[in-house]
Amino acid sequence: MSDSAAPTELDERIALLRNNISDLMEQAAGASGAAMEESIADRLNEQQDMLNALLKQREAAGQG
Repeated sequence: MSDSAAPTELDERIALLRNNISDLMEQAAGASGAAMEESIADRLNEQQDMLNALLKQREAAGQG
């Protein structure tokens, strides 16, 4: 991830991560089995961490 990402690029990446998180939440609602639930939870946490990093980056750039 580049610290000098353009504002529109940041917004696009943020939107993509939010969509990914939404999709994962839907998968989690329909998941059965501990292994499946753990896998989805891990992916959700990863996506949320990336989203938080991008939001901080956008805020630091004065766009937030």
